[in-house]
Amino acid sequence: MPANLYGPGDNFSPSGSHVLAALIRRYDEAVREGRETVTNWGSGTPRRELLHVDDMADACLFLLERYDDDQHVNVGTGRDASVREIADLVAEAVGYAGETRWDTSRPDGTPRKLLDVSRLRELGWSPTIDLRDGLTATYQWFCDQVAHEGELRGVEPQFA
Repeated sequence: MPANLYGPGDNFSPSGSHVLAALIRRYDEAVREGRETVTNWGSGTPRRELLHVDDMADACLFLLERYDDDQHVNVGTGRDASVREIADLVAEAVGYAGETRWDTSRPDGTPRKLLDVSRLRELGWSPTIDLRDGLTATYQWFCDQVAHEGELRGVEPQFA
């Protein structure tokens, strides 16, 4: 059972993406359009565990080679961050310097999504891609492959 996945190849659709991809698209559009504010749904307090797709692939290979039991195994980082913290990282990565507002009339969703990954850790696997690095790579992929039919091709993420 995987945590919330993100990375290259993600769905950045305005109507069907998950939290990280939706935030990347929203902040990227705000930068391109010169908007001074971005409004996100909810309070920003729900917490999400995010796992890069390359770590998921690595965990799958690890389990195929080393696990032969009928109990399921959670695959994740075992760490979560608030949606507000994730939004701040995305804003930094895309170079957005404006204000982020939170529309508390919109739903927050589940307060917390965090997996118990102790079984996988006991087997000897842990993720290698931290959220900042994974987000940087995902935004780079978005710029190179998805954003506005190539308008942003070659734009570098803004993390220092």
